[in-house]
Amino acid sequence: MEYFELLGLTQEPFSNTPDPDFFYGSHEHKEALQRLEMAIRLKRGLSIILGGVGTGKTTLSRTLLKTFEDDKEKYIFRLILDPNFQSEYEFVTGIMRVFEMQDIPNSTIECKNTLQNSLFKDSVLEQKYPVLIIDEGQLLTPTYLEVLRTLLNYETNKEKLLQVVIFGQPELLTKIKKQPNFYDRIGLGYVINLLNHNDTDHLIKYRLIRAGMKNDRQLFDESAISCIYEHTKGSPRRIVELCHESLLAMIRMEKDIVDSEIVQDSIKQKEIWNGLIL
Repeated sequence: MEYFELLGLTQEPFSNTPDPDFFYGSHEHKEALQRLEMAIRLKRGLSIILGGVGTGKTTLSRTLLKTFEDDKEKYIFRLILDPNFQSEYEFVTGIMRVFEMQDIPNSTIECKNTLQNSLFKDSVLEQKYPVLIIDEGQLLTPTYLEVLRTLLNYETNKEKLLQVVIFGQPELLTKIKKQPNFYDRIGLGYVINLLNHNDTDHLIKYRLIRAGMKNDRQLFDESAISCIYEHTKGSPRRIVELCHESLLAMIRMEKDIVDSEIVQDSIKQKEIWNGLIL
């Protein structure tokens, strides 16, 4: 029997995967999602979402894809999860491969021409709009940003041939500002901040309900939630990790609810583990 079944749940509530079904829409996350959807539908070109480690950017990107599920025939979404390529040629061919292009040329210039022709065919001739999503955008080099700038220049008199959405950590902005020609092309820029205490509470309860918890059940008391918020500072990833460890500790201790004592014990065990890692 899975541990969550012992709690009367139907699935794991605090998985560390970016499952859009467990996307908690805080005010900022909802606004970011709505703005992204509008920017893509209006073909604004370049959208950039910034946020610190563990603020939910990857889950937001997967939720964005789910938002367009009813428009699969109209939009072509492709993802680059790690833009850490070795050269400009590899970056350009990497983009071509995610768009499933065949017969890749041997030179960067020829690749760009082939890419432009393919984007024109998709967007103008077939009325299917390509959207490139790049995660871990802070890893993009100035050379790769220049490549994206070139791709964003591909357009008709009415619209861009390619939409680009970049999710990255705040240091990406420093890189972008050093390249004004790229910075000026930003159609949407948005920063996701950490959750407050109220949203931390709602995030925990939302994920439990999504996992099958009944409305009359409570698995975290107020002292536990306050302790979780104080330790995680509102980082969604850290909240999820600590909640998972706390539920396991609750089961081991044969208790019915997670309190601050259990949370503190989970924090202590994590710190001991971290201290053992050299």
